[in-house]
Amino acid sequence: MKIHEYQSKELFAQYGIPVPMGRVVEKKDEARRVAQEIGKTVVVKAQVHAGGRGKGGGIKLAENPEDAMLRAGEIIGMNLITHQTGPEGKLVQKVLVEEALEIDKELYLGVVIDRETSGLVVIASEEGGVEIEVVAAKTPEKILKTFIDPRVGMQPFQARKIVFGLNLPQALIRDATKLISKLYRLFISSDASLAEINPLVITKDGRLIAADAKINFDDNALYRHSDIGELRDLNEEEPTEIEASEHNLSYVKLDGNVGCMVNGAGLAMATMDIIKLHGSMPANFLDVGGAASSERVEQAFKILLSDRNVKAVLINIFGGIVRCDRVATGVVEAAKRLDVKVPIVVRLAGTNSELASDILEKSDLKFTVAGDLGEAAEKAVATING
Repeated sequence: MKIHEYQSKELFAQYGIPVPMGRVVEKKDEARRVAQEIGKTVVVKAQVHAGGRGKGGGIKLAENPEDAMLRAGEIIGMNLITHQTGPEGKLVQKVLVEEALEIDKELYLGVVIDRETSGLVVIASEEGGVEIEVVAAKTPEKILKTFIDPRVGMQPFQARKIVFGLNLPQALIRDATKLISKLYRLFISSDASLAEINPLVITKDGRLIAADAKINFDDNALYRHSDIGELRDLNEEEPTEIEASEHNLSYVKLDGNVGCMVNGAGLAMATMDIIKLHGSMPANFLDVGGAASSERVEQAFKILLSDRNVKAVLINIFGGIVRCDRVATGVVEAAKRLDVKVPIVVRLAGTNSELASDILEKSDLKFTVAGDLGEAAEKAVATING
């Protein structure tokens, strides 16, 4: 789960991580009042779940309260398009108005899960203010990585090692060490999957301040954090993904044209890969789970077909927990009720797969039945290409 920058900064403040003075607003008149309270130059920042806001016109400086109101009026209601939003963009419904900092230097600091070591890694760099992926590609020697065993936790010497690697002034070493430890503690205690400060700035008067903030959380741990769950902004999420979650379906919308309905995350990933191998692109990730009842299949169909980019549907089910004949019956019933117009390619393997093939072939619907995954993907792509 993602949250907004202003929400991340509120959490930072709770853990003692310095952040700029500011407040989120939804109307331009409120922006003027906040700027008056701050009493200096402010920055008005669009609050959307995407990076690259400055390049898209979503971050503007304002010298005075009237200027803050004008800048907020320009941003609130705009369709912000960045490299992370895609061409469709995101509607900006609120802005963060906060004090503009006099910056001497920009750093990067982040904590993420490292799946190779089954641990955590603290990433730091002297090159803050730009995407860490760009720094890694152009100047990898400026990336500092410190691997943390979660069973032991971050040790003081590790935090100090990061600080010295950033070549900070002597006067900031103690504050920086404490800040890194606080960010790690926030990450662990909130079950985060990412906690990032970019940039972490050194101001001209010698302070360390998180000028930006980003936190993502592990959805599977939200039951332990009702307060964090309340921070979810459904306006920032894909409507079909929200609908899918309400029916216990794992769904992620993509940009391709072959709709996928699969049981099992690993099988779903393999299905997506083989669609691409045969020359097309998957329109989604969709895991209907082990049960794959007729009701769940019908709901999955509805979600798939709501995407106008879908030109064919590939159903790939392995009958282990669920019987293939039950899935086939559910597919037939759902396709009839929904009056599906796009081609449907079905591959069912496992328990009662032969009976399932008979059900599909004897139905009044024109299913294309495939014997294996490769054949299924090839046929699905072929129906799109005519």
